[in-house]
Amino acid sequence: MNNPILEMRGVSKSFFGIKALRAVDLTVYDGEVHALMGENGAGKSTLMKILSGAYRPDPGGEIRIDGSLVRIEGPLGGRNAGISIIYQELSLAPNLSVAENIYLGREISRSGMLARGVMREGVGPILKRLGADFLPSTLVAHLSMGQRQLVEIARALHARSKILIMDEPTAALSAGESARLFALIRQLRAEGLAIIYISHRMDEVYALGDRVTVLRDGRLVGSLDKPEIRADTIVRLMVGRDVSSFYKKDHDPKAGRGHPVLAAIDMADGHRVRGCSLTVHAGEVVGLAGLIGAGRTELAHLIIGASPKISGRLELEGRKLEIRTPGDALEAGIAYLTEDRKALGLFLDMSCLDNINLTVLGRDAKLGWFLDRDKAHERADRAFAGLSIRAANVGVPAGGLSGGNQQKLLLSRLLAIAPKVLILDEPTRGVDVGAKSEIYSIIDNLAKAGTAILVISSDLPEIIGICDRVVVMRAGRIAGEMTRGPNSPLTQEDIMALATGMEHLDA
Repeated sequence: MNNPILEMRGVSKSFFGIKALRAVDLTVYDGEVHALMGENGAGKSTLMKILSGAYRPDPGGEIRIDGSLVRIEGPLGGRNAGISIIYQELSLAPNLSVAENIYLGREISRSGMLARGVMREGVGPILKRLGADFLPSTLVAHLSMGQRQLVEIARALHARSKILIMDEPTAALSAGESARLFALIRQLRAEGLAIIYISHRMDEVYALGDRVTVLRDGRLVGSLDKPEIRADTIVRLMVGRDVSSFYKKDHDPKAGRGHPVLAAIDMADGHRVRGCSLTVHAGEVVGLAGLIGAGRTELAHLIIGASPKISGRLELEGRKLEIRTPGDALEAGIAYLTEDRKALGLFLDMSCLDNINLTVLGRDAKLGWFLDRDKAHERADRAFAGLSIRAANVGVPAGGLSGGNQQKLLLSRLLAIAPKVLILDEPTRGVDVGAKSEIYSIIDNLAKAGTAILVISSDLPEIIGICDRVVVMRAGRIAGEMTRGPNSPLTQEDIMALATGMEHLDA
């Protein structure tokens, strides 16, 4: 093992008398990727903000870098100590060039003017080292998310950082961009950089992590070396219970079988969806799997009327249905949970109460105009209790909730109409393990009550864990489907074979 580059001992933090961190220890070594895991609210971000200088810790703990005791005063103090943090929401200025962003706060000037040429020359070698396919003079606004993240990394390296903190770095990246980022992280690790990697994604931790530290409720609950990194061990540490209870699946998919509740027949949009048909029965959870770009979300948008179709028809409980807008879909009893809850789902500045009641404003209006606040409060209180939404009260803004609670809040809005069909697009993206387990339990209870559920997910263990049947898309078409049975378990290998076309090679 290399020498410790970072030692945090007994670090605590309180906010208004509430303990966010309780005497946490963390040791990070040169040339390692150290994964930091835990549910939302476990204390990961608080610990990293203390390390980077954004928060001041409570008295009593200590931080050592390269063996020397340090007192980090503010973000500039963190930078001077050799610490850089890349937040999930990137902190670049889009109207500035790549070079100007890398030098931001450390600009070079000549005779009172920015020396842009000098700065471009200064960052050139680092961009080349990182394999960048853009110029130092390129405006950040013209870069993809993956390229912008590369600029953030270049800024950290240019500042000669010893420790790089990455917070959910793949959240907005494509599969190709994520693969390139992983290769770069391995390169930086080989060069001796210490990387603290915050992620909810088990596959990323398996692929990159040399060690894992898990926090729960502001406490350190365990650290694992590479041979000990297992999903069941990590989940047990994170949520305090065994992984066997993670995927709740008590409903009987055959209980409501008969005529399908939803039938989408020969749906096409002339571009991404090409003659797709699927059915979902009452009390059944159907997974829609496939690689990114296969057309899964596009098919859902055709079903709910968010995109125009060139062919196809819908049937609801055996009756032909004409849907032209998402409003028509809601009116018919088909609810859709978007994959982007922040941009397309929730109104983050509005209260939880108002977010929950948006779909039923007309139903509760008095005299056709005034909202019945008593009914609205009653519905919101029921949603908070029934879905275990954790917030101070129903009047707080939705933007202040954790990712998992935001997702449950959005789900409660859809459930307010008592839908016959519920379409969930990446329902657990960006939420922690504990919230995932709660969402799976909600899905199971809805299926048990007879709701027909279609789940779009890129998480194959999730698809296998909660679904009764899996429909696989490839290149805009239905490539095949599989039904769970006593002697026919669903497997990732079979799903991927259909998603990639490999089943033809085995035939």
